[in-house]
Amino acid sequence: MFTRYTLDANGEREGTAVNAEVTQKLDQLNYGGFVFLDVTYAELSVSIQKGNYKYSDIMDISVLDESSNISGRGWETIMGFSLMGKYPFALSETFSIFPMVGIEYQVSLLQTRTQADGFVYSRDDGLREKNKDGKALRLRDWNSFWIKLGCGVDFAITRAIFARTEVFYGFRFMTPYEIDGLEIAKKQTYDPSPDKTGLTSGPSVRLSAGYKFFTK
Repeated sequence: MFTRYTLDANGEREGTAVNAEVTQKLDQLNYGGFVFLDVTYAELSVSIQKGNYKYSDIMDISVLDESSNISGRGWETIMGFSLMGKYPFALSETFSIFPMVGIEYQVSLLQTRTQADGFVYSRDDGLREKNKDGKALRLRDWNSFWIKLGCGVDFAITRAIFARTEVFYGFRFMTPYEIDGLEIAKKQTYDPSPDKTGLTSGPSVRLSAGYKFFTK
């Protein structure tokens, strides 16, 4: 998963121009397991994933003497619920292929990061990170909604047992945490409508085995 955001703001405080440029970069690798139910033209799945990432946030505000550069590592645990539409094509008696498109909702179960001295802290402890109202962040602030496109291949081992490989590329909507961060940026820069560009997206691969309860 890759996150690339850039925010440009131009505000004014007591007659002094406040110009800011904020750049966020995050590269994350997730791994985990899942169970699925296939009903020919749809696939339902529930997953548990762990992720680790490196991030950097660079903030340059004109009224400050120097820019802020924060970087470190983070970890998260999430539960995902996905619904994919699919259209299978038989290539042979043993192989079939199916394009897929669908949605996934991810629920945050754990969020941790390192502070400057390397200490690992919970991001929802209310001590180091707060929302725009100065209150503790909640785990649900990192819940996310995805749109995914992909393709899968089934290989029939027996009439009832098959192996499956799926490859996806997903695009994530902004999380409540990111929306709240935008509100904080508005307050800091005195700009009610800063320009924010970028997105979070990334590929994923799933390997699984299935059993057909109903066979022809």
